Amino acid sequence: MVDKKTEKLEKYIFRRMGESGSVGLSIAIIKEDKIRYSKGFGFRDFIQGISASPETIYCVGSVTKSFTALAVMQLCEEKLLNIEDPVDLYLPFNTKPMGEKILVKHLLSHTSGIPHLGYAEATLSATADTTENWLPICSPEDLLVFMDGAEEWPLAKPGQRYGYLNEGFILLGKIIEKVSGISYPEYVKEKILKPLSMNRSTFYEDDVKNDKNVATPYIRSQSGSIVATRYPYGQMIADGGLMSNAIDLVKFLNMCLHEGTLDGVKVTSSETIRNMMKPKIHTNEETVAGAGPRYYGYGFRIKSNFLGRTLIHHSGSVFGSSAYISMIPEEKTGVAIVANGGYVVEDIGEYSTAWILGEDPTLIPYFKREQTLNELTGIYKTFRNLSNYKVVRSGGILQLQSSFGQRTFSTPLIPVNLDDEIKQFNVYGIDTTTTVYFIHRDEENYMMYESNLAKKVGSL
Repeated sequence: MVDKKTEKLEKYIFRRMGESGSVGLSIAIIKEDKIRYSKGFGFRDFIQGISASPETIYCVGSVTKSFTALAVMQLCEEKLLNIEDPVDLYLPFNTKPMGEKILVKHLLSHTSGIPHLGYAEATLSATADTTENWLPICSPEDLLVFMDGAEEWPLAKPGQRYGYLNEGFILLGKIIEKVSGISYPEYVKEKILKPLSMNRSTFYEDDVKNDKNVATPYIRSQSGSIVATRYPYGQMIADGGLMSNAIDLVKFLNMCLHEGTLDGVKVTSSETIRNMMKPKIHTNEETVAGAGPRYYGYGFRIKSNFLGRTLIHHSGSVFGSSAYISMIPEEKTGVAIVANGGYVVEDIGEYSTAWILGEDPTLIPYFKREQTLNELTGIYKTFRNLSNYKVVRSGGILQLQSSFGQRTFSTPLIPVNLDDEIKQFNVYGIDTTTTVYFIHRDEENYMMYESNLAKKVGSL
């Protein structure tokens, strides 16, 4: 029998899947070496009506970057490369943002100085047959041709500024091949997947085809219907091509939580794992009060204040599949989620982390603000219903919609203060700023906009 806490978690997962259009989802949660919860939701194959399970295989997208980073660090331990080395020591890559060489460590931490170039989006769009920008990138060599001229678009000098760069991890994959003498997929298989007994994780399409429990990737058409697509086999490898499942992924997390060793098998040193999880650069995200600053390490993102703890995580997505891994080292907890369709794995992951910690998810700033914004949405009317307003949520803001005659107006409400009893938002004109207030009074909810007072009369 499911306890009330678990029932609440499952209701949240089910609701978020429905809101986002997720077709199937698999999850596994660990604490102190053991899997405390695992389950599959929805369909791994919608057409055939086959359910997802915790063992179902999906593409994990950019979660692959954590494996690539570990592979690089393993080679550093063996003195086969140094993260302080310039990239052009290993590859014909002479791009110098603002005149300075890019080092291996800059690719690991997304601090190359090169802006987001968009190769991954173009490649994935082609996979899903939705692109107008075809890029014939089939190998790291093709990528080097594509990246020629990138130094003319610098963000900053290498090491100075965070800029997420998928292309950088493709280059790291090529460096791994050059230094190790074997292909990137084979290196990861032999040095990471096999030692961790991640026996159903692979980069190879033939392995997946021979497996009996694989999720079909799905996207949504413009009309909202579910459309099967395909995984980007061979097109995205070192930056996002790993195929895995929730049960295998928590083995990787367990190894990290034990600082490089799992079940007596040493994969890397404790110093390497700690170094990968150490903040290297601020990610330039301005967070709300209580959330704490965000950082990137080597192949891991870091949230410095998650319910008073440090959360190490990474997410990933390809068109039709998404994934999320996270862990709190001091609590020995970890979460792995994979899904086909919909992109809500990160918030489900954080909710699940609060669950395994025994904490209230609404204490997390994300969920607290989400709840507040949702409570303010609805239909508002002025005196004698002469003016009507609709307040709808759009991500982290609200939209105020109103109609006068045949004309409809819509303006964003930018949050200013959601913590006090009276909630404040700003509406920005060209040369004016107007504050909008939401007030709870005498068991009723009101919105005050300019000289209008409107009462909430219905939900959306």
